[in-house]
Amino acid sequence: MKLTCITLIFVLFSAVTQAQKKNIPLDSIRLSDPYILADKDSQTYFMTGTGGKLWKSKNLKFWEGPFTVVEIDPESWMGENPMIWAAELHKYQDKYYYFATFTNRDTIIDTVAGNEIERRASHILVSDQPQGPYKPMEDEIYLPADKPTLDGTFWVDEDQKPYMIYCHEWLQNGNGTMEKIQLKSDLSGSIGKGKILFRAKDSPWSKERNEKGEVVANKVTDGPFLFKTETGKLGMLWTSWVFQDYVQGVAYSKSSTLDGPWIQEEKPITPPNFGHGMMFKTFDEKLIMALHSHRVGSQGNYIRIPNLLEVDDSQDKIYITGKFNINN
Repeated sequence: MKLTCITLIFVLFSAVTQAQKKNIPLDSIRLSDPYILADKDSQTYFMTGTGGKLWKSKNLKFWEGPFTVVEIDPESWMGENPMIWAAELHKYQDKYYYFATFTNRDTIIDTVAGNEIERRASHILVSDQPQGPYKPMEDEIYLPADKPTLDGTFWVDEDQKPYMIYCHEWLQNGNGTMEKIQLKSDLSGSIGKGKILFRAKDSPWSKERNEKGEVVANKVTDGPFLFKTETGKLGMLWTSWVFQDYVQGVAYSKSSTLDGPWIQEEKPITPPNFGHGMMFKTFDEKLIMALHSHRVGSQGNYIRIPNLLEVDDSQDKIYITGKFNINN
């Protein structure tokens, strides 16, 4: 009888816990680097980002989650409990792929200007379904072990080959880069070496002050996302800083291939303290940018909330037309 009561209590507790995870308004979720996959097969939106969790929704207004979807090998370079940043979900050749940045804080790979740099790299996991679980593939390492890399995203270029586009972090090189590396046909590993597409200093809009107080280009590259406009122009969203403001810009490839050259827009595309964006189409074909708002809380912590904006891509460049009304 006692065991039955304990079992009943557990079942009831589980049901209540599950109920608390449903019907979550989007603006109630605290999430950096939101990425939304609109999965047509299930007619469901799947959202992930920093933290390694996943939410799902049928209408973009109310969400269910968070769910744990990642399985890692504790014997790998990631260690037992890696930090997970900027996770993305991509469907490719009937599989679902989880691109994310993993950090092993127990392993130091370099020391620059007195700062210890932790083992951090973009990596890819795979699943047969969008809700996971996502598991490691063949190659243990996609990018050099002695470089801190982050925010890997996915693109199939005009040569029909798959690539990862990622950042080599400014903490090591002093001027963050945006780079590409070719992937195997099943994304289970990388081929060859990375190639620099552009550097943080190439941006005319990102700014900071150096140790002399002079205004210079900011050194941070963050959050790449590739897209093509309806006219076939290849563009890239990416984020940096304008002094204390977290801001997103856009670059366009003159050749409409990854090899560029990449021409930076003169001004950011988002208001101050919105960034790390990506774009997807709703099931009724509206083009939406998902990104997070950024502010500093009273305890000095970052407070980041997913936001949705409508985008016009009918010309050679994209334009934000306003906030997406999720009530419609």
